[in-house]
Amino acid sequence: MEATIAFPLLIGLVAVALFFDFLNGLHDAANSIATIVSTRVLRPHYAVFWAAFFNFIAFLFFGLHVAETVGKGIIDASIVTPAVIFSALIGAIVWNIVTWVAGIPSSSSHALIGGLVGAGVAKAGTGAIVWSGLGKTVAAIVLSPATGFVLALVLVLIVSWLFVRQTPFAVDNSFRVLQFFSASLYSLGHGGNDAQKTMGIIAVLLFSQGALGPTFYVPLWVVLTCQSALALGTLFGGWRIVHTMGSKITRLNPMQGFCAETGGAITLFAATWLGVPVSTTHTITGAIIGVGAARRVSAVRWGIAGNIVVAWVITLPATAAISALTYFATRLAA
Repeated sequence: MEATIAFPLLIGLVAVALFFDFLNGLHDAANSIATIVSTRVLRPHYAVFWAAFFNFIAFLFFGLHVAETVGKGIIDASIVTPAVIFSALIGAIVWNIVTWVAGIPSSSSHALIGGLVGAGVAKAGTGAIVWSGLGKTVAAIVLSPATGFVLALVLVLIVSWLFVRQTPFAVDNSFRVLQFFSASLYSLGHGGNDAQKTMGIIAVLLFSQGALGPTFYVPLWVVLTCQSALALGTLFGGWRIVHTMGSKITRLNPMQGFCAETGGAITLFAATWLGVPVSTTHTITGAIIGVGAARRVSAVRWGIAGNIVVAWVITLPATAAISALTYFATRLAA
């Protein structure tokens, strides 16, 4: 590890990490609110407050397994330096801004993972990678949307069977109420998984500078500031991506919105308890496609869904390349 850096620089790097966390909330607000907004259960400005509240309190319900995976399970903590962390964050931030402007629901989580890998390899070669942790994360790129898809589709079928004798009006009214519950669960899952990624980044930075002592852990103040930054980002909303997620992929009614959010929330809860940093974007997109496909295959705009998948595939290599270039530029400027 490099020599300890000056305190003001350490604070500056923590601020950059929290800015990424804020952008994560801004970029991924659609994951929590797209369905409840598109079904007109809540107006957008009420929906973001609803989601932000549950984003913030998520730390009360989950352990910090995801933070530990990101902090020491993607690249070797012993090679982490301020330049590595800075480069990883810049790679993720640049990619988040590009995809936010374009209205593409890419993964902030995998942008950060790609940034860590790119900066770590630039610093110490491929030996810096913790392959077991990276393997879990890459597998989740496929498994999280697939799981969300299957769970949402099955839920639609179960709910349709249970309410088969109800009038469409009665079903719609029932699920307008139930969607408050499902949106809350999904926002909890979003806050529980996504905020922990930035916690892991800040904690490993502090650990690399000897601020945590000989044992890696996540201080409470890091937990609270990361949850706050994510919730604040959610308050600002990502309206371009809300439009893509909530209406361009498929049209949703309250029953379908409930099934998509519930299927996605179950997926996120399981991943967070297992310590796997999954993409909330991938998860809810898979769930939305699942409820659309349950109605009929043609109800899904597969061309738009395909464009989103392309963005998923290129996120890791793109952010890795940006962060590696940033690392080399940082070393040249030093």
